Amino acid sequence: MNKNLTLSKCRVKTWTDFTLLGLCLLLLTACTTAQNIKNVSVIQEPVTAIDILLDPDATMLQHAAAVNARLLKVYPKGFALDVLHTPHITLLQRYVRTADLDKVYAAVGYVLTSKKITDWKLKSFKYYYLPDKDIGVAGIVIEPTADLLKLQQELIEAVAPFTVKTGTAAAFATTPGNFDIQPALIDYVAAFVPKYSGEHFNPHVSIGVASQDYLKGMLAEPFEVFTFSLAGASVYQLGSYGTAMKKLHEWDLQR
Repeated sequence: MNKNLTLSKCRVKTWTDFTLLGLCLLLLTACTTAQNIKNVSVIQEPVTAIDILLDPDATMLQHAAAVNARLLKVYPKGFALDVLHTPHITLLQRYVRTADLDKVYAAVGYVLTSKKITDWKLKSFKYYYLPDKDIGVAGIVIEPTADLLKLQQELIEAVAPFTVKTGTAAAFATTPGNFDIQPALIDYVAAFVPKYSGEHFNPHVSIGVASQDYLKGMLAEPFEVFTFSLAGASVYQLGSYGTAMKKLHEWDLQR
């Protein structure tokens, strides 16, 4: 079927020509309908916003919980660190085809199990925040190491065959009381590679939300540097404010 069929090729002179005109219109309608159906199927392809992350040990969890409690006092509408907002170190955020999630787990697992990440020692050295209008999502920043950067690049390559450029709010996990998926978050995940990876990678543990004025004051305070280890690795579906909300897969790397 010629998709470039146009009415200009149909010249009306006789009743036969009227019949041909009708056929032209039918063919054009069929082509357009088929293309629209194809476009809809592509747009509606289920997509999941994932976070491939490292699970910190008890040392980091204690520090994160303490600051999270402080931020909730000044901004109660923020999030608490709990089973729906797991403290973690993001290595990679991507939109992937939901139908390919098992393939993603296999590819990620192959990379992770080739490392001894639980032997790594990481250093936390400051606070930071990601601005969103008049508030900010705060985090404890971790010193990037050659091992972290290498691991991230290998994961980018491993999941590349299953990624899509962007997604919608439907790609994120929500709870009955919280359907708030920030537009800035949707853009952040889409731009994670290359905007927030490689030389731009800022490994951190998110610790809560507060006004930017409050966070600026917190960043000006002295920071007590500490080291910690890793307990494992997981893949989560991202939720509001980029939190790790729904665990999809995990690896026990301490064996």
